[in-house]
Amino acid sequence: MAFALCSVVVFTSCKSSESAYKKAYEKAQAQAAQQEQATTTTTTAPVQEVQIAPVTTPQTPATDVSNEPVRSENVTLISGAGLKNFSVVCGSFSLKANAEGLQQTLKGKGYASQIVYNPSIKFYRVVASTSDDKAAAVQSRNVLRSTYPDAWILFKGQ
Repeated sequence: MAFALCSVVVFTSCKSSESAYKKAYEKAQAQAAQQEQATTTTTTAPVQEVQIAPVTTPQTPATDVSNEPVRSENVTLISGAGLKNFSVVCGSFSLKANAEGLQQTLKGKGYASQIVYNPSIKFYRVVASTSDDKAAAVQSRNVLRSTYPDAWILFKGQ
């Protein structure tokens, strides 16, 4: 008799837990369905066409480069074709191997890069481009600053 009573209690208590889990599952399914419906409602909004004006390249006025800073250093050519009056320096290294690495990177990008050495400070400078005209050097430096933000102009000392 005690066994029968215990089994009745066990079976009835399991049934109530099962129904509680079932109710929680159904509630979660309803919430998921509501979220899905809200998502599809917001993503199916009509798309408006927008007319975009054609892009025009602005004409860059001639800029005054007389105020652009330049450094003057006495340097010795280590590798490359030779410097003109104004050169754009992209990197300075105490180790020649590091300068050669940057030189190869710049050559891979199409620059006629060169390495010069400043014996007074014992640094190797990597020159990306060189020109006789300061305006051309400023323009080249500005382009190179997108990749080498510390690029600067070197005026070849005598």
